[in-house]
Amino acid sequence: MSTARMSTGAYAPKPGAAPVGRMIAAQTALETRMLLRNGEQLLLTVVIPSLLLVLFSTVDLVDTGAGEAVDFLAPGVLALAVMSTAFTGQAIATGFERRYGVLKRLGASPLPRWALMAAKTLSVLVTEALQVALLTAIALALGWSPHGDPLSVFALLVLGTAAFSGLGLLMAGTLKAEATLAAANLVFLLLLVGGGVMVPLEKFGAAGDVLAFLPISALSDGLRDVLQGGSGMPWGDALILAVWAVLGLGAAARFFRWE
Repeated sequence: MSTARMSTGAYAPKPGAAPVGRMIAAQTALETRMLLRNGEQLLLTVVIPSLLLVLFSTVDLVDTGAGEAVDFLAPGVLALAVMSTAFTGQAIATGFERRYGVLKRLGASPLPRWALMAAKTLSVLVTEALQVALLTAIALALGWSPHGDPLSVFALLVLGTAAFSGLGLLMAGTLKAEATLAAANLVFLLLLVGGGVMVPLEKFGAAGDVLAFLPISALSDGLRDVLQGGSGMPWGDALILAVWAVLGLGAAARFFRWE
C-alpha cells in the first residue's frame, strides 16, 4: 500500500529551494545571533554608547548648552548607536566574511545575493531596535524628557541606517579585511568626536558648517531637533541622509567584490 501511495506522490520528496522570504528570515536570525554573540561587537554597539551616555550626562565634561545635558546627549548617542551597528560593525563583520570566503559560498547557495544583503540589513535593524530600547531606558532613568513626533524619529533612523549601511558595505566590499578593521574603527572615533554626537558643532567654529554635511551630524542634529526641540521632520537633515544613502548603496552595489 505504501508503494502505491508513494507512486501517487503522497510521500514523494519535493527538492528545491525554500521560499525566498523564509530564507531571508532564517539568514536574518543567523546574522543577528552571530552579532549578539560577538563580544567585540557588543562592546562597540552597546557598551560604549551606554557608557558615554551615562558618563557625559552625569559628569560636566562638555558644555552642551542650556537645559539638561542628557536632553542634548541622548539623540546623539542614538545616532552613534546606528553608526556603530550599520557602519562599523557591519563593515568589519562583512569584511572578514569576504576574506574567509563565507560570502562566496553563500553567493553559490540558493539564497540570492540581494536576499543576503536584505538579511544583513534586517539584522542591523533588529539590533538597532534593541539598542534604541536600551539607550532610551537609560536616558529616561537619567531624566531625559523627549518630545516630538515618533514617526519623524523612525524615518530619520531608517535613513541613517541606509546611509551607514551603504558606506559600511562599500568599505567591506572594496578593502581588505585588515584595512576595513582599521578604517572602520578610525572613522568611528573621528565621527564620534567631530560629528556632533557629544560636542555641539558650534564648538568647531567655521568647520562646523562643513561637518554638518556628514551623515552622523545630520542624524544627530535631526534627532535632536525632534526629540529635544519638539520640531517636525527636519527635511534638511533628512535630505543629507537620503543623499548619503543613495550614494553609499549605489556605490556598494557597483563596486562590491564578493571574493
